[in-house]
Amino acid sequence: MLMSNRDRPAKLHFMPYNFRMLSPGDHVLCAVTGEKIRLDDLRYWSIEKQEAYASAEISVQAALKDVKA
Repeated sequence: MLMSNRDRPAKLHFMPYNFRMLSPGDHVLCAVTGEKIRLDDLRYWSIEKQEAYASAEISVQAALKDVKA
């Protein structure tokens, strides 16, 4: 029986310029909004916090929140 990775969150390890798949899936969730991000569309993440972000703006918001805290 083949297992489908459709509509299943992936577990990733984020590195500079790339990520490594730890558990197969087709998307990750944005750490701020909870929005599904298809792996093909994933462009923004934090290596330190190991979090994915849906957009550059959301990535900056998360970074600024950490600076203020």
